[in-house]
Amino acid sequence: MIDLRSDSVATTHAIAGVIAGLVRPRDIIVLAGDMGAGKTAFTVGFTRALGVSEEDQVSSPTFTLVHSYNSGRIPVLHADLYRLNSMGEVADLGLREQVDLGAVALVEWGDVAADVIGDSLTIELSHDEDDDDARDIVISVEGHGWDTRWDKLRESLRQWSVH
Repeated sequence: MIDLRSDSVATTHAIAGVIAGLVRPRDIIVLAGDMGAGKTAFTVGFTRALGVSEEDQVSSPTFTLVHSYNSGRIPVLHADLYRLNSMGEVADLGLREQVDLGAVALVEWGDVAADVIGDSLTIELSHDEDDDDARDIVISVEGHGWDTRWDKLRESLRQWSVH
C-alpha cells in the first residue's frame, strides 16, 4: 500500500497526474471513497495529465454511467457504478472488454465490483476530519498488472507520502 496526503484539489490533481504518467492501455483504476471524497477531482487531474482536451468537460457519469474521452494519448473511460444494483449490471457495461481494446478505465465506486473488474489499481480517497480541503489517499493493487511499475509509482509519489 501507498499512503498519501493531499492538502488541496490541486495536489489531488498532481497525484492523479503522476499516476496517469505511469498508466498503460488496458489498466483499470478503481476510485473508492464516500460522496465528495474527491473521486471526480482525481479524474479531472488524471485526464488532463493524459492530454484530454479542456473542451471535454470531465464530470461524474452518475446518470449516464460511462463517459468516454478520446482526445488524450490513451482513450479514457470514466464509469460510475453508484446507481447499479447488481454485478450483472456491472458486467453488462462491458468495461473489461472496452479496456481490452486499448483504453484505460477510471471506475468510481468500483470497489463494490472487484470480482467483475479483476486486476486494478485502487485509489481510496477519504476526507480529513480537521481540514475540509485535505484528503487521505491510499493506493493498493489487485492482481499483477502493476508489479513492474509499483516501485516507480511509490518513488514518484514520495513527496506526498505520509510515511
